[in-house]
Amino acid sequence: MKYFDESKRVLNLIKSKKLLVFVSFAMLLSACQKEAKEIEITSDDYHKAVDKITEVMVHDIFSPPVASRIYNYSNIAAYEVISQEGNSYKTLSNQLHNLKSIPVVDTTKNINYKLAALVAYLEVGKSLLFSEDRVEVYRDSLYNSWKLQNEEMFTDSKTYGLAVAEHIKEWYGSDNYAQTRTMPKFSVNTEDPSRWQPTPPDYMDGIEPHWKKIRPSIIDSSSQFKPARYPDFSLEKDTPFYKELMETYEVGNQIKEEGEKSEKLEIAQFWDCNPYVSTHKGHLMFATKKITPGAHWIGICKIACKKTNSDFAKTVFAYTKTSIAIADAFISCWDEKYRSNLIRPETLINQHIDENWTPVLQTPPFPEYTSGHSVVSGAASTVLTDIFGDNFAFDDDTELQYGLPVRSFTSFNKAADEAAISRLYGGIHYRAAIDLGLDQGRSLGTFVISKLKMSAPNSEVVSAN
Repeated sequence: MKYFDESKRVLNLIKSKKLLVFVSFAMLLSACQKEAKEIEITSDDYHKAVDKITEVMVHDIFSPPVASRIYNYSNIAAYEVISQEGNSYKTLSNQLHNLKSIPVVDTTKNINYKLAALVAYLEVGKSLLFSEDRVEVYRDSLYNSWKLQNEEMFTDSKTYGLAVAEHIKEWYGSDNYAQTRTMPKFSVNTEDPSRWQPTPPDYMDGIEPHWKKIRPSIIDSSSQFKPARYPDFSLEKDTPFYKELMETYEVGNQIKEEGEKSEKLEIAQFWDCNPYVSTHKGHLMFATKKITPGAHWIGICKIACKKTNSDFAKTVFAYTKTSIAIADAFISCWDEKYRSNLIRPETLINQHIDENWTPVLQTPPFPEYTSGHSVVSGAASTVLTDIFGDNFAFDDDTELQYGLPVRSFTSFNKAADEAAISRLYGGIHYRAAIDLGLDQGRSLGTFVISKLKMSAPNSEVVSAN
């Protein structure tokens, strides 16, 4: 009897140990499955994706207006994904012109919204670039990493991100960009001395003369923020226009006399942001490629997001709102440039004052009024101030990669003021294009703020000193 009791006790003990092993294994398996459920994605991943698109844009040499279009649609695609998660941010569908509701989220799927937003951003950005392969290599490295972490989540999230991207691509396909590619070149008026003429060293055709025909995102029309008129053209001394012409000439001479010690020279170079500067030496010609003015402000947006430790959603929101303002600012500015069709200072100075004079910066190939830097900087700084607060001090290291030092600013508006006046220092604009261009941009930026309902939580709007 004792034998059977002992045998039964041993058998129960073995069963208990087996059960313990089974339970331990099940718990370990459950823990592994739980760990695999999330793919870790941070706001820094989004910054890196934006940097990659910028890098390829610089490589492909996109003009400032076209570059602004790429940022705009790419960020909107990501934002629309984020707007589907929770109630913090509202969709832009039915707010932006002709943007219909994006595909509905399948709540039965295991979707990581951050991952889907990055997929949408890279897919739209890639589709708007020439060197798609450069984005694909970067994208595929992310895809492989995400797939290894959680294949089901990756697949579901990727599928949704691509669906949103296709929706945005269909939308941007109707903005009239394709049609403007086949429109005629700008016809130069050689009979009117006040009208723009191609400038040295390449005497290129006017860039994007039909950009006003691009559908804006939020402003009512390209001419909604038509600026006040510049001083009447005149080469008579003591007239307002001639005084502005002479100011540009004299400031340029002053900078050349001061040489490398000139802060005005440093400011002009810092805000140059010319995506294609050609240099001629004898029979040789080579190009220097840089970011555009819009890209510089996208870089400032990155700096502000990182300084405030903005989370992923806030980061996408900030980039998107800034991109919308920048893109519409270029449409507004280009509308005026080819309406007023004003001649550049370099041309008039060479014709009437000093045939050997050259500006500090290379004159870009399009009419003078208004200053694109001024309009875009006014719009971007106004929106960024709304997001991050006034008196937001920051160190702008955007141009470090081009060998230019960091410049520090006490606010976005102060940075915009400097970006605008840099065009006078650079010798490529008159005073009116700068001052009235800033007004134009700030009015447009204020409109973007009042019109867009993106619902950033008030707690996330900060003022940093």
